[in-house]
Amino acid sequence: MNLQRKILVGELDQVLRDVVLNRLVASGALPRKLRNVLLRRIGHDIHPTALINAGSFLGAWRGLTVGGRAFVNYRCFFDLGSTVTIGEDTRIGYESMFITCGHEIGGESDRTGTSKNLPIVIGAGCWIGARVTVLPGVTIGDGCVIAAGSVVSEDCLPNGLYAGVPAVRKRCLPADLDSPGT
Repeated sequence: MNLQRKILVGELDQVLRDVVLNRLVASGALPRKLRNVLLRRIGHDIHPTALINAGSFLGAWRGLTVGGRAFVNYRCFFDLGSTVTIGEDTRIGYESMFITCGHEIGGESDRTGTSKNLPIVIGAGCWIGARVTVLPGVTIGDGCVIAAGSVVSEDCLPNGLYAGVPAVRKRCLPADLDSPGT
């Protein structure tokens, strides 16, 4: 296939993705349960009990995994240059961003050096606040809370409250085994 045809096919795929995934499937007129069914048919791994609200942007046909009983609120952004995995019982706040695409710092004449796409993993039972940004290659451990507006640039150990830009661990949270009566 010649270069012009490859470019055209790539452009058409992007237009089709934006129309089907990010207009039709993301529409508020579509019931959430039907949205999940369509996302699974397209190629994403969405558990039948997960809920994804309207308006989220998906940057690829595949690459998003959402566990059982997880909840993704309105207008979240998943660029999907690499995979994003969301554990079961995790809640994602409004307009959170999951950025898997990045670049090495290049030379003086072009600071956007070699591209680098790294997966994001969000553990089970997490609460990701509104407008949180998670950067490439980050793993957020089970049971974490990430405060609204935080930018997560490094891995988060399980059962911690993280906040800030960049997000840092503010305190430990009790594990289920630490709770009285269990």
